[in-house]
Amino acid sequence: MNQWVQNRKDQIAGWLRQGMSPRRLALTLSLGFAIGCLPMVGIPTALCAVLALAFGLNQPAIQAANYAALPLQLLLIGPFIKLGRWIISGNPMPGDLLHTPVTKLLTASGSLAGQALLAWLLVAIPAVLVFTFALTPVLRRVPAIAQAAD
Repeated sequence: MNQWVQNRKDQIAGWLRQGMSPRRLALTLSLGFAIGCLPMVGIPTALCAVLALAFGLNQPAIQAANYAALPLQLLLIGPFIKLGRWIISGNPMPGDLLHTPVTKLLTASGSLAGQALLAWLLVAIPAVLVFTFALTPVLRRVPAIAQAAD
């Protein structure tokens, strides 16, 4: 049983490493977490997969960080909408949504999504930089990851 557990640990460490340096792995985890906070449910998983394939990032690591951010994603939708509305200073949503024409409701919803996306973008870019620089020294201390050259 202990050999089986050790084999799984080695396999997971191999997946996480995949020949990546600590800096590149830190960037992968930071991107996955930031994209995981995207205020549009369902899009982050596909976006992480496309980015990982396009830039040769570690697919399991970026998806793990993406899924780890899911609770935060749901909590941050409201604040991102508020921040986006503050940045753009748009008109408030109609109060009585049941009696609002469908076209106006769809337009308002699209506007809110765009504002939330703008707010997320303004927060995510510096967050990725900060997380990458903070995680790199931590990952360099992990022996299995530190073996890869920077």
